[in-house]
Amino acid sequence: MTSPQEPRSLARARALRPGDRLAVLCVSGPVDPGPLAAGLDALRCAGLDPITYPSLTDPGTMRPYLAGDDAMRAGDLRAALTDPGLAGILFARGGYGAQRTLEAMDWDGLEPGGPGTPGACLPPKVLAGFSDVTAVLEAVAVRLGWASLFSPMVAHFGGSGAGKSGRSGAGLRDGAADYSLASLLRTLMRPAEATEIRYPRAVTVVPGTARGITVGGTLSLLVSSLGTGTSRPARGGILLLEDVGEEPYRIDRMLTQLRRSGYFDGVKGIVAGTFQGCGPPDLIHDILAERLGALAVPMLAWADVGHGGPFQTFPLGIAAELDAGRASVRLLDPPLT
Repeated sequence: MTSPQEPRSLARARALRPGDRLAVLCVSGPVDPGPLAAGLDALRCAGLDPITYPSLTDPGTMRPYLAGDDAMRAGDLRAALTDPGLAGILFARGGYGAQRTLEAMDWDGLEPGGPGTPGACLPPKVLAGFSDVTAVLEAVAVRLGWASLFSPMVAHFGGSGAGKSGRSGAGLRDGAADYSLASLLRTLMRPAEATEIRYPRAVTVVPGTARGITVGGTLSLLVSSLGTGTSRPARGGILLLEDVGEEPYRIDRMLTQLRRSGYFDGVKGIVAGTFQGCGPPDLIHDILAERLGALAVPMLAWADVGHGGPFQTFPLGIAAELDAGRASVRLLDPPLT
């Protein structure tokens, strides 16, 4: 029995089984057909049945950096959330556009409101993605109370892709893609085996242990959600932060904005992941340590979560214990039921 003082996980979807149908769609930018096809094949090889949506094949007809128009992307997302025949949603790629998708999203009837309301009967589904998709993962936590997975996306399994703002370099190559896909599939299909997450190459910034609910994602997307109805502050959380292609002064500025906004108030611990292409690692480390170390909570840096290189799936909305000295996160509940 969870005591009132202990963290409580958000609603979790069931673990996936062979034959499960999964929506694959875009809420951000258009996807390269080659890596997408390879990623879909990887899912089929794992025994899953990916179902493609219109946003997945739109080449950028409204804007070259958007997969379709806002109504298409929001419509695909709502349709996938409400389809009882789907076990979850795996996003194809990031880029830019998720905030526009959320602006156009119709949540009517989806949000739990007690017995007798439509949203109260909507069972949680798997949602898995990262980068620009951070905004959607925050939204389903706030609006629906669902846990989710901060994980590589379908086009990344093919060894290519693009990160937020359409930047190249978010794709995974060679062994990194295989490692990252294996981590995601273990979490999706054998969640009881995915509760101990170790980061052997991480650096302890502030030692200690802390318990909380896993939150966070890509830094710039957390900042872009501030002041909206779907921002999920870090209070009571084990906070993940990572990013790609940002200049050091921008990392400093975003962390400072989160500090000044109160986003970090009550945070329990911090896991800083990859900051690929963000400048000299020593400088980024100094910025992270100075801006976040002052919060005086247990903290790791350079965990293998996020853009570039091997990517361990990081469940969000799950009660967890961070041991910064041992560079590990222990989930107190399996990420899926």
